[in-house]
Amino acid sequence: MRSLRRPCRLVVVLLCGVTVLATGSTVADGEPGDGTDSGLSTQVARLYEDAYVASRRYETGRREAEAKQGEVARLEELLGRERRETAVLREDLGRIARAQYRGGGGLPVVAQMLLAADPERLMRGQHLFSQANLSVDNAMEKSRRAEARLAADEAKAVAVWQEVEQKRVELAALKKGIEDRLEQARWELQGRADASVAAGACRGAVRLDQPPAPVTGEWVTPVETYTLSAGFGSGGERWVNRHTGQDFAVPIGTPVRAVGAGRVVRVACGGAFGIQVVIRHPDGYCTQYAHLAALAVDQGDRVTPGQWIGQSGTSGNSTGPHLHFEVRITPEPGSSIDPVPWLAERGVPVAQGPF
Repeated sequence: MRSLRRPCRLVVVLLCGVTVLATGSTVADGEPGDGTDSGLSTQVARLYEDAYVASRRYETGRREAEAKQGEVARLEELLGRERRETAVLREDLGRIARAQYRGGGGLPVVAQMLLAADPERLMRGQHLFSQANLSVDNAMEKSRRAEARLAADEAKAVAVWQEVEQKRVELAALKKGIEDRLEQARWELQGRADASVAAGACRGAVRLDQPPAPVTGEWVTPVETYTLSAGFGSGGERWVNRHTGQDFAVPIGTPVRAVGAGRVVRVACGGAFGIQVVIRHPDGYCTQYAHLAALAVDQGDRVTPGQWIGQSGTSGNSTGPHLHFEVRITPEPGSSIDPVPWLAERGVPVAQGPF
C-alpha cells in the first residue's frame, strides 16, 4: 500500500491549483490556528491557497527578473559599444593635436598668423585656425557626450542589476515563508490523524468549500498534481502479497478528489490503510482513498466528480506522504483491479511522471 518516501518539493506545493477556501464542519466549528480539527484542516487548506497565490507572484516575479536580466545584457552590450566609441574619440583628439603640431612646423597657429608676409597668407592662416578650432571643439564635444552617455548607462545597468538581485531575495523569502508555515501545519495535521488512527475513531468531516473546479468530464484523477510511485501489483516488504493500488506521491494536506460521482459507503480511521474513504460509483465499481490526514465527507454522503473528499497524509501503514488509490469490484479489500487502465478507459490517462 505504500511507496518509498519521496521528498516533498516546494514546486509540487506551488503548483497545487487551489483558490479561495472557506470551511464548515460536522464537528465543532473552528478558525484557522485555533487548535481544533476544523481549524487545522482549514489552516492547511488556506496555506495551500497562499501557496497558489505565491506561485503566481513567484512566476510573475521570475518573468520580470528574466526580463530585467535581458535588459542588463542589452545594457552591457551597449556599454561595450560606447566604451569602444569613446576610445576612438579619444584617439581622434590625440590625432588632431598631433596633426596641428606637425602642420605648424612646431609653431603655434597664432604665431604663424602674426608672422604672415601678406594679407592672403593672413586670411589663409585665420581660416586654418578656425578649422582647427572647430575640429578640436567638435571632437571634444563628441567625447564629452560619449563620456556622459557612458556614465549614465553604467549607472542604469547597476540600478537594474540591483533590482534583479532585490527581486531574487524577495522571491526566495516568499518561497521559504510559505514552505515553513505549510510544513509545520501539515505535520500538525498529520499528528491529529495519527491520534485518530491509534484510537480507531474518526474525528469527523471538515467541510472545505472548494472553488468551482474546471471539471468537464465525468471522471478525474484523485489528485490534481502528483508524482506516481508504487504501482498496482508491485512487490515489497510493506505488503503481505502484492501492492493493491496506485500510489500518488503528494504532500500532506493535498486536496483529494472523488474520481467520479457516487456515494460514500465507508469511512474508517484505523488499520493498515489509516484514514480512508470508499466510494461506490453508479457503474458498480468502488474506489478507495487511503492514508489520509483529514476527512471532508461522512459515510452516506453523495459526491460529484472532482469533489474534495479529504486531505492526503501518511496515516496507517505508510512510510511517507502519499495517496493510496484503489479500484475494487466490491467495497471490501481483496477485490481490487489495476486503477490506471480503469481510469484510462474512462478518459482519464494517468501519466507516468511528475505533473
